[in-house]
Amino acid sequence: MKVGSPTLSGLLTLLALGTAGLAARHTEVARQSVPRVVGSQQHVTFNRDIAPIIFRNCSQCHHPGESGPFSLLTHMDVKTHGRQIAYMTSKRIMPPWLPDPGEPKFAGELRLTDDQIATIQKWVDQGEVQGNPADLPPQPKFVVGWELGRPDVIVKAEKPYHLVASGTDQYWNFVFRTPVHRTRWLKAIEIRPGDKRLVHHANVIVDRDQSGRRMEKEPGAGFGGMELIISSETFDPDSHFLFWKPGSPPYVEPDGMALRLDKTTDLILNTHLQPSGKPEIIQPTLGLYFTDKPATKHPILIQLDNDRMLNIPAGDKNFLVTDDFTLPVDVSALAIYPHAHYLGKDLLAYATLPDGTRKTLIHISNWDLNWQAVYHYAQPIDLPAGTKISMRFTYDNSADNIRNPNDPPIRVMGGNRAVDEMAHLWLQVLPNESADATADPRVAIEEALARHHIQNEPGDFEAHYNLAAILRMKGDLPGAIDQFEQAVRLQPDDPTANNALGGMLLASGRTDDAIAHLNTALKARPDYFDAHYNLGNALAAKGDFAGALAQFRAAVRLNPRDAGAEANLGSALAEVGNLQEARLHFERALQIDPKNEVARENLEQLNRDAPGRPN
Repeated sequence: MKVGSPTLSGLLTLLALGTAGLAARHTEVARQSVPRVVGSQQHVTFNRDIAPIIFRNCSQCHHPGESGPFSLLTHMDVKTHGRQIAYMTSKRIMPPWLPDPGEPKFAGELRLTDDQIATIQKWVDQGEVQGNPADLPPQPKFVVGWELGRPDVIVKAEKPYHLVASGTDQYWNFVFRTPVHRTRWLKAIEIRPGDKRLVHHANVIVDRDQSGRRMEKEPGAGFGGMELIISSETFDPDSHFLFWKPGSPPYVEPDGMALRLDKTTDLILNTHLQPSGKPEIIQPTLGLYFTDKPATKHPILIQLDNDRMLNIPAGDKNFLVTDDFTLPVDVSALAIYPHAHYLGKDLLAYATLPDGTRKTLIHISNWDLNWQAVYHYAQPIDLPAGTKISMRFTYDNSADNIRNPNDPPIRVMGGNRAVDEMAHLWLQVLPNESADATADPRVAIEEALARHHIQNEPGDFEAHYNLAAILRMKGDLPGAIDQFEQAVRLQPDDPTANNALGGMLLASGRTDDAIAHLNTALKARPDYFDAHYNLGNALAAKGDFAGALAQFRAAVRLNPRDAGAEANLGSALAEVGNLQEARLHFERALQIDPKNEVARENLEQLNRDAPGRPN
């Protein structure tokens, strides 16, 4: 009997996401024109001069229900905090906008001009006069409920997380199970994390392999952790920033850049929580907004990092961490997110074009983790192939750093805890269309990134795995096997890597080696459909049809809608002489997929061998 080909999980791509950022887009409610410069002799008033500044730049966070500790909507609100506002704006602590002025320009920039800061100070010095009521612009109107209107689908975390009263910051992941029943195109996610006083920021991770479920101790309970590794059974590189921070409205993707959600897709909400002094309950909700316009443009996130360099001595004020990556294809940069922890001081990213031209991508000379964000460029930045993307992050581990969590300072290493450090930079780019319609330029970027990360850190499991997956896609079987073997050496019990390696070894004829790795995968993850399927094929190739039968039964039990598993189960049944049940499974396979050749050919053979049976 003919048996179908193995499921080569070498197609899996592991995606590592840090506690990434926060969408820096601000609702421009009641946008006011920029106030004119107030002359030295003119009296500054709230209604004419200050309200337009406050309403545009401050009120979106400082109104009831938002994260600001007090409202800034009326003259009395602002007057009560006048001197504090003057001080915070003069130091450019508020409004929170980290990028330095100049190029490039970002969408939704929230930066006060020098004249506006001077006007606020003058108003305070002159006694905080209210002024003529006729000069007062309309108070900003804030959306009550869903900012984008009623979502197409609303999903709520199955179980709440109980935040302790005190202690260090907490990181918790809520798994939202398959919120759609067919493939849909997502243009926006509105995140309602719960009490905004407690949630520092949150980001959504697309989980196509339902990996998050396996990390939960019980269904719907969620799981802890700052940095996640999510697998996908197809080439599906990370592509979109899906982040939330207090005061930022949801980001609506432009036409042609919607995110695909399948009926087997989970969404994971990674949250950074801050204890309030009393026990709290967190149970977030997501609002999903769909479009009927499928994706025609496919961005990708390029990640630079060099955490292995993070070994910062106590007292070092200027510890430098660098990384450089050369683009293999032409791209347009759409958005950027730099990330460090409390010792971060000066974060710079720039591009050096092939002709030597240098373009700043972002420069934050006074980093503050509390106001990290994703920044969308006002206009895309074209970067040709051969452009070198450079990251230059400087850290201050001295007592002079007011944000240093250690007093006195101690040596700090790279790591996932808030008291550790990170040096990460994400750049969202849109590759230019290739002249070869069959070539996906993202594959070239992913391969270059994997090789880059391996060069930086030979012990990078995800990089070896991703490179193996890409080489398998390109038909380089020996190269893929070599990289999968290196991944397994780094994490010997990883079920995904062992299954992928087992599938590749089976395809190359090394059946005994394949069986060993597939058994390892199933020992670590007994409900692994692909590993049961591949092991069934491997045992069938050895002539052990009884063993293959057990594996294919397990595969069908785990995924009864898989035509290949049904067809191979039928083949194994026929080989052990159970022709009646074999016929049943061939017929089921054809009901699922009428084009399944294994089921069709084997069923035709059964009919030829049994005269009088219909074809």
